[in-house]
Amino acid sequence: MEEPKHPRETINMDWVTGLVPGGKENFNAFLFIVDRYSKSVRCLPCCKEYTAMDTALVSWNKSISTCGIPKIIISDRDPRFTSEFWTNLYEMLGTKLAFSQVYNPQTDGLAERMI
Repeated sequence: MEEPKHPRETINMDWVTGLVPGGKENFNAFLFIVDRYSKSVRCLPCCKEYTAMDTALVSWNKSISTCGIPKIIISDRDPRFTSEFWTNLYEMLGTKLAFSQVYNPQTDGLAERMI
């Protein structure tokens, strides 16, 4: 994949789940958003039960609305990232979704390494 030429042009997203619930919201997961250009990381507390819509809302409210709509989002094939809702949303926004190949998580390696 070609290296981005500008910040927030390409981002990686990945989930970390299975954490001990904590805080008043009982968060038990994190959504990581990594800018492939600057390597900056946003770590968003979430719940592993979040749906694709919840994921879109959290990523929009805590990252995309303040940093801009990326041209490309790279992720694994988590159902939240491959759902019809998610794909339709980003198609409308003009963002290309790129998914790592099965048994080849290096495609989403930047997010994997940051975790």
